[in-house]
Amino acid sequence: MKYGDYFKGKRVTVMRIGLIGRGIGDAAYMAEAGAFITVVDAASQEVMQPAIDALSHFSNITFKFGPYDFADFKEADFVLVGAGAPLDEPVLVACKEAGIQLKQSAALFAELSGVPIIGITGTRGKSTVTHMIYHTLSTTFEGSVLLGGNVRGLSNLQLLKQVEEDSVAVMELDSWQLQGFGWAKRSPQVAVFTTFMEDHLNYYMAGGRNKDEAMQIYFEDKANIFRYQEDHDTLVTTPEVFEWAKKLPSGTLGQEVVLVDSSIIPEDAILAMPGEHNRLNAALAYKALEALGLTEEEIFAGLASFPGVEGRLQYLGEINDVKIYNDNNATTPQAVIMGMKAVGSSDDKNVIWLGGGAKKDVSLDELRQTIPQYCKKVVLLSGTGTDELLKHETEHSTINRTIEGAPVLVVDSLAEAVKAALADGQPGDVLLFSPGFASFGLFKNEYERNDQFLTIINSLTAKV
Repeated sequence: MKYGDYFKGKRVTVMRIGLIGRGIGDAAYMAEAGAFITVVDAASQEVMQPAIDALSHFSNITFKFGPYDFADFKEADFVLVGAGAPLDEPVLVACKEAGIQLKQSAALFAELSGVPIIGITGTRGKSTVTHMIYHTLSTTFEGSVLLGGNVRGLSNLQLLKQVEEDSVAVMELDSWQLQGFGWAKRSPQVAVFTTFMEDHLNYYMAGGRNKDEAMQIYFEDKANIFRYQEDHDTLVTTPEVFEWAKKLPSGTLGQEVVLVDSSIIPEDAILAMPGEHNRLNAALAYKALEALGLTEEEIFAGLASFPGVEGRLQYLGEINDVKIYNDNNATTPQAVIMGMKAVGSSDDKNVIWLGGGAKKDVSLDELRQTIPQYCKKVVLLSGTGTDELLKHETEHSTINRTIEGAPVLVVDSLAEAVKAALADGQPGDVLLFSPGFASFGLFKNEYERNDQFLTIINSLTAKV
């Protein structure tokens, strides 16, 4: 099929195009195919100027910024919705009532390409498992292996250009992209659901929902990864996630369900990434690859050669005998805790934790209890999440702060934070950059935060 034929002559409204390349690439693909595109975004034109510049050579793309107007939607053949559009956004409600189709690009890629999809979701672990599977398939599979979904800067519609007859696609799918799979009433042939924890509650609690209601809606979005699977499809997950799945109103699960834990990975297996949670990630990848027909020998050879993932307990080397780990993508308290346990020692309390940011309305109690078990020092970037973490500590003092006895310093820039974190480092210590919160405030997004940290560390290691 010439996928471009699907778009030729269609009127498409692109909502929340973003600045990191996915939405821009999607719009460019459709424009090249002859669609008439209206880009709308609630952000100002000043903020969105990079998107305008990237697409300015297309005469069939127009832009409108500011409050959404149903007039920009009502004539569309479909609306391509970007990540994070509010659940109750009035113009989307109006579109549904008017019968206007809502789509997201990952599900649209799956629909148009028709290739087998291995989809991975979960609150934590989805990126690592995605790249484990992609790496191992790339070293063994004779056909072409495509990587898509929630991958930095990657447009899922541009990925259509790479589809061949023997292609398979490995797709990391977040809860917003899985909303699109729900609208399309489809699921990947092999679904991996890694973990389910509190996250994005600032999004799901909007509209006055309580935490229990928010968690249920969050899970239902995630559950689209397996909800529409057929009998011959496979769901790989954990017993904990499966308990949530059994409570869905849709009833029984007819596909093959494979439940795993970290014990299926032999103790002597070679894994690039530290921590018990990464043994679970490897176990999930192992069973998904097994469902695709790979042999045990092929799977463990792939896992042994897997280099790890940028921003996920990524080892960056040492500075003055202090080990440096980049865990930028750890944006929940639970992820920080896992990182501390993976690279630190409760006997030595050798972790210098660098974190902080904007709050996500999740519980911080377990993190507060874990910090003094592993941390000799805490350096936090200023933000609403940092304020929440510290609100019970030493009243409103700006000096001599502690979290259960662990000394705390709050700073306003990442460069200042790294300098302060390394100031008291001793041989055997670990600097763990693991934000635990959202990036809003000091950074445009989590990718800018990651790049800044890598730049700072690279500049320091060059001097050592």
